Amino acid sequence: MKLYIRALPVEDIIGDLAKELDTPIEKDAGELTLQLPPKIGEGFVRGTSFENGVGIIEYYCTFFQDLELHFTVNKTQPLKFIFCSEGRVDHAFEENQEIHTVDTYQNVIVSSSGHNGHILFFKANETVHISSLEIIREKFSKRNNYDFEGLEPRLKQLFEDSVAEKLFFYQGNYSIQAADIVEEINHKEVSGFLRSIFLEGKAYEMLAKQINQYHDDQNEEKRPTLLRRTDVEKVKRAVEVINEDLTKNYSVDHLAKEVGTNVNKLQEGFKYMFDLTVNKYMQQVKLEAAKELLSNTDHNISQIVGMIGLNNRSYFSKIFKEKYGVSPKYFLQPRDIEQD
Repeated sequence: MKLYIRALPVEDIIGDLAKELDTPIEKDAGELTLQLPPKIGEGFVRGTSFENGVGIIEYYCTFFQDLELHFTVNKTQPLKFIFCSEGRVDHAFEENQEIHTVDTYQNVIVSSSGHNGHILFFKANETVHISSLEIIREKFSKRNNYDFEGLEPRLKQLFEDSVAEKLFFYQGNYSIQAADIVEEINHKEVSGFLRSIFLEGKAYEMLAKQINQYHDDQNEEKRPTLLRRTDVEKVKRAVEVINEDLTKNYSVDHLAKEVGTNVNKLQEGFKYMFDLTVNKYMQQVKLEAAKELLSNTDHNISQIVGMIGLNNRSYFSKIFKEKYGVSPKYFLQPRDIEQD
């Protein structure tokens, strides 16, 4: 199935799509939403645009057949920042048809040349959640951009290229900070005027984060410093490893190798998710397990110390009291206090 979008800006894109799908549009202040017709799929497309040529479109869809969405308006296409939060989507430029797959937690910056368009490919029965930040550069250039001071030369040239003289493609794994903004945008907690100013603020925040990420990726002299969403997935895997066997005392180096990352990234991830170092997190997990065992089993303190992988009972009692403010005996089953 192929659908053709021959309109700009975002509101007109959604209007064109609604006509193609023969479905109504819901309006909340400046934000437009269309629900997919049941015969086509499930989910929605929604979006809005702001002054200075900035807009945002969100696709949260499961199509029942393969779908190609062709953007073919006979004018310069927007500069697009596309983020995939769930599933995957394929992208191609109208001028060369080369397919680029954007997987979960990946993003692309794309600019077709001249009046050439873009194609998005959605696979049948695959849920996809993507957000596209769209910038009409001719309008964007009329705001005070301070000559794009500080931008990496290629990115500066891209923003200044209001007539899209050159094709541009960049793909990366977006940062966890950017992922947080995408999730905030996707969750519609307010409506009306508040939603409109919320979205405008988040759109510019997302643009700033994306530029920082691009600079981070282009810095060949140093390792990337921004935490990516894929790094957080590795932290989650490390947490699973830690919880699989509390008798083990893993080194940070071992955990990093186990989940396929480096020590610095793993530590950054634990700091971001738990505000703890890896070792401090492992200690907290062991102490929480010990408290549960003390309260709900017949094991004595010495047995529990072994069950959480510690050898020194005195050290256990010390760190337990530091965390809970009382000694381990406070949580023991009453019948066990005299025995222990």
